Amino acid sequence: MTSPLMLHAPNLNVPHAFTTRHGGESTGPYAGLNLDDRADDPVTVARNRARLAGALGFPETAFARLDQVHGTDVITAAGPGVWVGDALVTAKPGVLLAIGTADCYPLLLADPQAGVLGAAHAGWKGTVGDIAGQVVGAMTRLGADPSRIHAAVGPGICGERFEVGEDVAEKFRAAGLGEFILQGQGRARIDLAGANAFLLRRTGVTDVWVSGRCSTEDDFYSYRRDAGQTGRMWAVIGLPGEQA
Repeated sequence: MTSPLMLHAPNLNVPHAFTTRHGGESTGPYAGLNLDDRADDPVTVARNRARLAGALGFPETAFARLDQVHGTDVITAAGPGVWVGDALVTAKPGVLLAIGTADCYPLLLADPQAGVLGAAHAGWKGTVGDIAGQVVGAMTRLGADPSRIHAAVGPGICGERFEVGEDVAEKFRAAGLGEFILQGQGRARIDLAGANAFLLRRTGVTDVWVSGRCSTEDDFYSYRRDAGQTGRMWAVIGLPGEQA
């Protein structure tokens, strides 16, 4: 059985991964380690998810995940389940927080001393709404300290390929994120990775790693590149321990 090919942040010392599309069983436009069962065969996706969980030493029932809506709601997960929102936090060992992406940015966060984890889905709407600050705030309420939090910004669409309309660019200016609008000819382009790293640091998080990988590369699923017919990567993080 092929193991999932995963990326790991050097500053996170708890079990975690940013998946690629390699190492799974899906076929067709979802070929590889697709972790989204909305259009792909659910049985195959379940096997892909089990493969991911097993690679990190967790049971396939450990996932806490979201029906993501491009908002800023943060869910506190005391165990596995599915909620509506765009970020998760937990202080419960044995739970794997999972964020799905195919161009938006996944954020993974950990305060190992407090035993508090966070994960967020940051598209342009979540970035403008400061989902990064929201998840750090939720972690703080569980006992984390921003100065102890290690954060990682996983693969997402790079600024050079993320063209937006002037209405979206204006929202970034209004949110104080105008410096992340890339200059050049044609439509505005947004550096979402840089914007989210800035927002994390603004909360007092000083240890922020950015993968520098673009989801339009062949190693990843990309909604824009594939005109909407594509799979999803997951960014996952959990504390080892008995399943919740």
